[in-house]
Order: sequence, then C-alpha cells, then structure tokens
Amino acid sequence: MELFDATKDWAEVFKPLIKKYKNKKHPLDYQNLYQLLVMVVLSAQDSDANINKVAPPLFEVFPNLKSLSESTIEDLIPYITKVRNFNTKASWLIEIAQTLKTDKNIPTTMEELVALKGIGRKSANVIMREAEVPAEGIVCDLHVIRVAPRIGIVKESKDGNKVEKELMKALPKEIWGDIGMAISFLGRETCRPTYPKCPDCPVQNDCQYLLKTI
Repeated sequence: MELFDATKDWAEVFKPLIKKYKNKKHPLDYQNLYQLLVMVVLSAQDSDANINKVAPPLFEVFPNLKSLSESTIEDLIPYITKVRNFNTKASWLIEIAQTLKTDKNIPTTMEELVALKGIGRKSANVIMREAEVPAEGIVCDLHVIRVAPRIGIVKESKDGNKVEKELMKALPKEIWGDIGMAISFLGRETCRPTYPKCPDCPVQNDCQYLLKTI
C-alpha cells in the first residue's frame, strides 16, 4: 500500500507535533555534552534504557574526556560489557577522547562530529539538537525510519540517510532541529509498530496510514 503524499504542506501538518515535543529532552539521561557524546556512541544498535543503566558507574570512573583520554581500551571495557559491540565502541571512545583531549573541544557542527569515530549523521544530529545549535540535518533514528513513511511524508526505506535526505527536502530548515525527535517521540509513545494509538496522535487527520485504513 503506497502511502507517500508529496502534495501536503507537511510543515503545517507537523505544527501540533512539534508543539508537543519541542523542548522534550532526549531519552538518554545525560548531564552534560561529554556524557551525551559517550552515550550516543554506546547507544548505536542498543537501547537508550540499557545505556542509561550502564552510564552512571562509567561516568564515576571516567567523568570527562581528559580522564578517558588517559585510559586504555582495557580500562574502559569492564564498564560497558553489557553494551552491544562493546569492544568496537570502547576503541571508538578512546580514539575520540585522545583526539579531542578535553570537554571544551567537543564539536557541535556536522562536519566535525561525523569526522569522529562512531559518530554518523544520526548521532551528530542528536548531539546538535541537544546542544541547541542550528540544525544541519534531521534526527533519523529507527523510530523516524518507521514512522515517517507510515505518516506519508517519505517513501519507505531502511536507509536512514536516505529518509533524512527526503525529510530535508520536504520540510523547511527552520524546523529541522525539532521535527526528527518529535517524530521519534511519536513513534516511541503513540505510533507503535503494532496497535498504534491513532486517536492520541497529533497528526491523525493527515496520516496516510490512518486514512488508508478507515
């Protein structure tokens, strides 16, 4: 069933969704930019809930980039063994720490962030959104990849970068920083993979999935 609708004014459609989630903090329970950077790297192919459990003892031992940069992969691994692909992520984090050296050097631009090991566009967009800097893209996590095509704004694809590119074409830049996480929160809370809570959805009147099923 083809749901894609390029004729809608999607920026207008998403106004109530953005209003609902505009200032909502990311589900990763971080306290500063350093913690966010580390947790974003660890969360790849893992759950935010799991990373939130792992993080507190990790940050007790490694409270900043300086402490991490002076450590080794072997020092770090015991604190992240419950994280998926922990060996690879440990090497990424040590390399990032040794590259940046101190927290003040953590970048907040797309070009600088994606140059770091383990940071792709999705992670960079999350960091930039939480740092409240001008958006250069749209957060496109697994929830957005699933929900955006269901709503009808983009065609279905498993490629997050492709979905992000199509969203960027369909939406004005001034809402890029808000819309990705807004759709993500919608997917987490309301637009579930099965039995979506359509009556609770802020965009139910324009959702192509709902319109095709009623």
